[in-house]
Amino acid sequence: MESLYLLVPLSVFIVILAAWVFFGAADSGQFDDLDGPGMRILLDDEELPAAPDTAQNSLRKDKE
Repeated sequence: MESLYLLVPLSVFIVILAAWVFFGAADSGQFDDLDGPGMRILLDDEELPAAPDTAQNSLRKDKE
């Protein structure tokens, strides 16, 4: 029974601390977009410019 005098206030303090940490993280925007960064790595941002084909350029010069 005497241990409850210590454990109840301690558990209330831990719950309040956990809620304060969670709401602090939520207010800072930590949980805004969880799927976006993981999907962004799979998509190409822009296509690379096509490299000039040297074999076709040499054929065109031969025909001229």
